[in-house]
Amino acid sequence: MIQRALLALEDGSYFCGRSFGAEGECCGEVVFNTSMTGYGEILTDPSYRGQMVCMSYPLVGNYGITDEDFESRGVFLSGFIVKENSRIASNWRCRRSLADFLKEHDILGVEDIDTRRLVKHIRQAGAMKGVLSTVDLDPDNLVEKAKASPGVIGRDLVREVTEDNRYEWSEPLPDIEPKRPEFKVAALDYGIKYNILRGLVAYGCRVTVFPAATKAEHVLAHQPDGIFLSNGPGDPAALPHIVDEVKKLLGKKPIFGICLGHQILGRALGGKTFKLKFGHHGGNQPVMRLDTRQVEITSQNHGFAVDIDSIEDHPVETTHVNLNDDTLEGMMHRELPVFSVQYHPEAAPGPHDSQYLFERFTEMMRTGKPLEYRTKNA
Repeated sequence: MIQRALLALEDGSYFCGRSFGAEGECCGEVVFNTSMTGYGEILTDPSYRGQMVCMSYPLVGNYGITDEDFESRGVFLSGFIVKENSRIASNWRCRRSLADFLKEHDILGVEDIDTRRLVKHIRQAGAMKGVLSTVDLDPDNLVEKAKASPGVIGRDLVREVTEDNRYEWSEPLPDIEPKRPEFKVAALDYGIKYNILRGLVAYGCRVTVFPAATKAEHVLAHQPDGIFLSNGPGDPAALPHIVDEVKKLLGKKPIFGICLGHQILGRALGGKTFKLKFGHHGGNQPVMRLDTRQVEITSQNHGFAVDIDSIEDHPVETTHVNLNDDTLEGMMHRELPVFSVQYHPEAAPGPHDSQYLFERFTEMMRTGKPLEYRTKNA
């Protein structure tokens, strides 16, 4: 029996499809991801907390689900939207189908939606709140529910994804011979991806992961050589308690931030953040390194960005820019050993152009000094 499903957006738009995951109803900000593969990593990325993800690539599920590809301990997104869910999962690493995986984790999946129309609509109108349902198929009801749903702006979603206790991580990347452990790193878990931890280990770090709300003095009591600020979901402006603790870490140890960690660092330096129209979600975002003018193809997942012009109290320099919309993709402090990027150098899923950033972090821990990095004029 075909189970109908309906997706309604807060602006009154709605899309019909059929369910292939769990049944019920969910809400969240609707965003699209442009990656052609990597849906297992996307489903288990904590940065999607509070969101429903639409895959722009039309066929999803054809290689099933492999546990070794997971990026966290569970599934944190609200709903999963595809054009076609493959009935055949053909891969020697496959453990179960995408449909079975969604049902196992009580996640609504919907197919046969016109994802091309949905993606074009989000690009034009912006990411917006939505409701996906298999139990209420009245568009007007669902539109009202979407309007009344909480969204992501102003919500502390980090507390919903961070681990409760600190733990050690020692597993390296599978395709890189790990370097000799040389540095002790304290990683703050705002929704950290496992492949970031693997990347740190591969480049010679012994990693201890701390819950997001850990006080600065407790992190420093661990006597790390460096501090890592992780990716995570939602609005950095909703995290003043975390920003205040990061302020206390500035100048005490070398700091490297990725994604939400980059945004938190920007706010700790006195800057502002703003919401992007539809965010950057996918494995094909072009980013220019301003020191070499080289272009990296990057993996990204964020809906907010840092306004570097608003940072007035610290000498901060732009190191990377997005070539699609000129938003800030990387920055460094000229006087303190502090730098960050908005994109994901661990690339899961995605290209490997940016893994040098882990080595840059170890270099900074080795010297205890700011990076020697100066941009070139165009």
